[in-house]
Amino acid sequence: MKSFPILLVLFLVGAIAAIIISIFLGNQTAATPLAGGETTVFNRASSAYEQPSAGLSEENFQRHGEGDIAFEAVFVTPPATINSGLGPLFNNASCVGCHIRNGRGLPEKGQLLVRVSQNGVPPSNEEFSEKDYYAEAIAPAENATPVPGLGTQIQEQGVYGHPPEGKVEIAWQEQTGKYGDETTYSLRTPEANIIQSNGKPLPASVMTSLRIPPPVFGLGLLEAVEDKTILANSDPEDKNGDGISGHPNQVWDIEKESLVLGRFGWKANQPNLIQQTASAYVNDMGVTNPLFREPDGSEDIDRKTLEVAAFYVQTLAVPARTLLKDSKVKRGEELFAQAKCSSCHVSELSTGDYFIPELAHQKIHPYTDMLLHDMGAGLADGRPDFQATGTEWRTPPLWGIGLTQTVLPYSTYLHDGRARTLEEAILWHGGEAEVAKEAFVNMSSSDRSALLRFLQSL
Repeated sequence: MKSFPILLVLFLVGAIAAIIISIFLGNQTAATPLAGGETTVFNRASSAYEQPSAGLSEENFQRHGEGDIAFEAVFVTPPATINSGLGPLFNNASCVGCHIRNGRGLPEKGQLLVRVSQNGVPPSNEEFSEKDYYAEAIAPAENATPVPGLGTQIQEQGVYGHPPEGKVEIAWQEQTGKYGDETTYSLRTPEANIIQSNGKPLPASVMTSLRIPPPVFGLGLLEAVEDKTILANSDPEDKNGDGISGHPNQVWDIEKESLVLGRFGWKANQPNLIQQTASAYVNDMGVTNPLFREPDGSEDIDRKTLEVAAFYVQTLAVPARTLLKDSKVKRGEELFAQAKCSSCHVSELSTGDYFIPELAHQKIHPYTDMLLHDMGAGLADGRPDFQATGTEWRTPPLWGIGLTQTVLPYSTYLHDGRARTLEEAILWHGGEAEVAKEAFVNMSSSDRSALLRFLQSL
């Protein structure tokens, strides 16, 4: 009898918690489309991107924790006994240093990266630093030739005795425009001033592309989507006449030594998360590994460390949507479809067989087709990457995007962080997305607000 009040209290606490969660998530039901399928987590706090996928086995949960330690490891210069291998040139000293709370980075030193390549014009040795560039993850691509003295990425920091490859300063240029109802808006464009370590500016023969780190949650689910599912949405010839001609990138797989479908990176220039992780280690931190070794064959980290770091991002969960029964959110979702935003930001995909069974055969809602699309001159970087042209970008997933500035205040959007708000990000769309952008521009103020509220609910 004495236990009855305790049981009653526990029941009431559980009931109240269920009511609060239900209200917070917009009264989601079993029929609700869950962003990450059964792996979805119900967390919309500042820690939303840091959660392990729901339903992981005890073994995989422990492995995720080991990967978390690797992801947060801060590297130091050799011959340290722990986390040795930083540099000699680098952009940051840890994975989490760029991907703060696993979200997107900021257009600032240590997070903003500059990818470079030679445009085919024979370089003059006098224009470049004389030193050779250090180890980088350079996969063979005829249209992304390494730059003498720089490689394919500018490292802005160096350990003692090794001057950085260059200094990057960003100046922002503002421009204004008007909606159809005469409401004004302002956009900004980054202008990079890059000076090499020898004090000389980059010559005109060098192509550059500014990049901020993208979010890293939900990547395992995207890796688990089968090639055939991605290719089913490809329409390079625009045979259906809808003005959308997405196509996949075909990129070099280091381990298979062949071209495969590209999935990750702003231009889908990475085939899988192992290679993406290995590239980040060596390009961003100067940490060599089993995929990208030192010239003498040695490596700073072993295969186990590489694999657990990749496993960590493979098993980061996607946060659930919210406000699903909110009338304004519903209206915004309708407008999103009417404007043809969903032609590229495909709401639903399915995963196939995968080595992490909890992520296999899930119905997910990432709002991406994982294909390349021409986004017009406004967003062009002019730098091709495998089959991606200088105006093409991979459709970024939108799941969890409403939490971007909850996770990291002042976070920005698009590949170079130029968009300060989701509104600005939409206004930069062009090329294949010009029709969608114009639809947004000509909406009423209330409809624009509804569409943005829908995005914030993701």
